Amino acid sequence: MVLQETVLCTTAPQPSGSGPGAFVLHDLQMGTALASFRQTSSAPHCSAFVETQNGQGGIMLGAQMDKAVLNVYNFQRDQLALKVVLPEKLSCLALDQNANYCAGGTSQGRIYLWEVASGILYSAWDAHYRQVNVLKFTSDGTSLISASEDSGVCVWSVSKLVDDDLQNELPLPQFTLSDHTLPVTDIVCGIGPFPKCRVLTASLDHTVKLWDLSTQSLITTFHFPKPITCITSDISERMFFAASPDGSVHQVNLFRERDSKHGGKIIVAIGGAGTSDIIRVDDENVGKTRLITVGEGVTALSISMTTSLLLVGTTSGLIHLYDIASHQLLRSISAHKGMSITFLATMLKPPDLVGHISLSLNVSSSAEAKDVIPVRPVAPFQRMKDPKAREAHEVTMMLPVQDKTLYNNAAEYDYPESEFQNDYAFFVRPTESQSSGPSVSARVSELEEEVQQLRDQLLKAKGVNDAMWETVVQKLLSQGKQKQSSEPQSSNTGHEPLDVEQPDLERSRKRVRK
Repeated sequence: MVLQETVLCTTAPQPSGSGPGAFVLHDLQMGTALASFRQTSSAPHCSAFVETQNGQGGIMLGAQMDKAVLNVYNFQRDQLALKVVLPEKLSCLALDQNANYCAGGTSQGRIYLWEVASGILYSAWDAHYRQVNVLKFTSDGTSLISASEDSGVCVWSVSKLVDDDLQNELPLPQFTLSDHTLPVTDIVCGIGPFPKCRVLTASLDHTVKLWDLSTQSLITTFHFPKPITCITSDISERMFFAASPDGSVHQVNLFRERDSKHGGKIIVAIGGAGTSDIIRVDDENVGKTRLITVGEGVTALSISMTTSLLLVGTTSGLIHLYDIASHQLLRSISAHKGMSITFLATMLKPPDLVGHISLSLNVSSSAEAKDVIPVRPVAPFQRMKDPKAREAHEVTMMLPVQDKTLYNNAAEYDYPESEFQNDYAFFVRPTESQSSGPSVSARVSELEEEVQQLRDQLLKAKGVNDAMWETVVQKLLSQGKQKQSSEPQSSNTGHEPLDVEQPDLERSRKRVRK
């Protein structure tokens, strides 16, 4: 089955610990480790990856936390594919969705931009006054967003940064988002091409701000009781989660139901009044329904591809999986105790994963898989700008396949429609159904039989209760009639009324026996 969701995480040693970390790929349902890529230790926001797509294998990049080195891995080998020596030690790293460009920020406020396939250093400039904490590309890769400890958020045009005619000029941001008062800790870019997308920025000033890049304006400010260190949002931008250092994870819904003037319910957006719009998200207003208490420091957040699970990485090396609808802790992945989780993401299981080659490729080893899915080219990054290298500019490209007869068998992205529909139905099935299987239907039938038995017993108990009630009523009525008849006719009839009511009492006793 191709559609199998996995969890990619990065581990790093704790401050008191030792030993290198690793890139580890886990199965989302079972939590078992599928592959491990060792000898790398990356700090938060210093890891990036690209999935296997468009006929090319995926890659993983990890900037080392103790030296100016970038480790490069691919899914077809569990060993280091390339070690790149960098001009400075990086404090953050970003890779666009097509792995065309890689950006790195430093503690001195500088940003480097390389081309991945050629290794050319296109630009290196002083972007901020203090350390660059986060770098993110927009979904279309046309803009780069940087956030720093100087509380500033800048938006840079990638086309201007790689323009040969502008190499001798100091890069200037397209615009700056300046409303935070303390260091910015995380960025989430929404869907859609630039500038028709929205951006969430988190800061130590207890706020998460929602920006509209098309108008370069602030939409809404969300104020929290604690500083925010990391955030994540679902793909449809209906809600986002914000985590604090004390282990509190707040859920913030961006839409709510409201009564319509014409009757019924309508969905309206929350906020939108600009700089004056401040929504306070405190523990009292949030309540237990929108607050998750992890109990330890949170270092990474992610949401599953089906937007049903929230993944929380902690400082102790645990990965907690929470059900978003109920906020119940479903399970925890505890294979990394003694380390710290610095990066979390969900993805489909790579068809060229080492040791797990997809059967649809019809190959028996990872070496043969390279002929079907070649490794994405990554060249050593330049440490200084070189005009001659830009003029030569030789790039290895993978041209699209025009004749499908070149392959003896279909690739992983060409498998039949019927198989795709079956895999998709299994992929979107609820978690309980995937883990239980046929036992769920047996359990349902057992519960239905139990409900029917309870209904039968309830009807019997109701019949007994009705009979008892009727007997008591009849007895009371007979006693009342007895008193009424005995008072005026006590001298003539004696106990005659008792004889008259005796058949009614006998009938009541018979009903009770039945």
